[in-house]
Amino acid sequence: MTRKHFGTDGIRGRVGQYPITPDFMLRLGWATGVAFRKKGACRILVGKDTRISGYMFESALESGLASAGVNVQLLGPMPTPAVAYLTRTFHADAGIVISASHNGHNDNGIKFFSSKGTKLPDDTELMIEELMSRPMEVVESQLLGKASRINDAAGRYTEFCKSTVPNHTSFEGMKIVVDCANGATYKVAPNVFKELGAEVISLFVHPNGLNINDQCGSTHPAPLVEAVKTHQADLGIGFDGDGDRVVMVDHAGGVVEGDELLFLIARDLKEQGKLEGGVVGTQMSNLGLELAFQTLGIPFARANVGDRYVMSSLLEHGWQLGGENSGHIVCKYHTTTGDGIVAALQVLMALKHRGQTLAEARQTLHKCPQRLINIKLPVMISEEDLKSADIEKLSEQIIQSMDGKGRILLRKSGTEPVIRVMVEGQDTALVDRSANALAELIHSKFS
Repeated sequence: MTRKHFGTDGIRGRVGQYPITPDFMLRLGWATGVAFRKKGACRILVGKDTRISGYMFESALESGLASAGVNVQLLGPMPTPAVAYLTRTFHADAGIVISASHNGHNDNGIKFFSSKGTKLPDDTELMIEELMSRPMEVVESQLLGKASRINDAAGRYTEFCKSTVPNHTSFEGMKIVVDCANGATYKVAPNVFKELGAEVISLFVHPNGLNINDQCGSTHPAPLVEAVKTHQADLGIGFDGDGDRVVMVDHAGGVVEGDELLFLIARDLKEQGKLEGGVVGTQMSNLGLELAFQTLGIPFARANVGDRYVMSSLLEHGWQLGGENSGHIVCKYHTTTGDGIVAALQVLMALKHRGQTLAEARQTLHKCPQRLINIKLPVMISEEDLKSADIEKLSEQIIQSMDGKGRILLRKSGTEPVIRVMVEGQDTALVDRSANALAELIHSKFS
């Protein structure tokens, strides 16, 4: 069965446009409830980020789940990785996050976690999709689900994050700027670093439902860069709206993205004798990262883009660390999904072990010039459309112009009508020209 609604990371779209509507969410809650009741399940956690539509969709999902006989425990605003963690620790049957991650408030979406805190298996997603096509049947009144709130969820998750560094770890004497993107980490993240001894300057911690990811957070690091310089901080940490991505900024204002953070964590684990196997990246990971791991003798594998595929590859190889340049980093030895706070803590420990600043520690990794262009299209297109003769011909010409020492990756977003064009090589000017040429061709062809 082909998926109709689920993308690579749940369901996402514009609020008020199908499927991101209250009636769809009601039916989705019901279908999810029926699917898990068939497996004998009866309790599901629901968390959300800070966008205004979360109230509406939380109520709709709660009603749908209850109508199927499922008990609901509401977490309120909570980072996506916190929902994964709490689903495990509360022994719930599933977790649901209402979030559109790094998108603006006009978008929203749904992410699911299994009882193990991992993304739902394919057969469960397909079962939910199939149930969506059936008429809703409400259980008998005495079987209806109940809803309750978990009031200490933030405290539990804070303690978990702190537990991912050794006991008695202190970051005293370190000044850190933390940008929470007016999103789900706005309470938890500053508290984690403060309680570990750091001096914290908090940015964008006043969500109003409309300002999530608005020119702030991991996808807009300019304010974080400015704040690090202004406060003469040791470094900055920026999260996206739901807290599963992270970027960092060194004391000089240099932005340190996911590939570099993954390298710093992996190198530290290797030096501490704690790296089990190798590291998983994605098709978007910089070639320089792969070469740096070769130098360190660390095996490296590429997965498809998306943290669910990174996790799948980690399980396949039996490895413990993987991530994407976007800042989704999975420290599987601590948790089951991308977690911005946990990843940032691992980087801080790596700096502490080496006695280096972030600017010094990142010098070893030499990234190849890479250009990424996101092309917004009027409608979704298929992967086959990207294999048309004219696109493949231009791609071949570009690789030939690079003497075969380059990479091109064309991929469609699983959640929105966006095509991502990535070109990588050794000559910055050639990389830029090639990426622009491909982007212009794709835009003119499908717009």
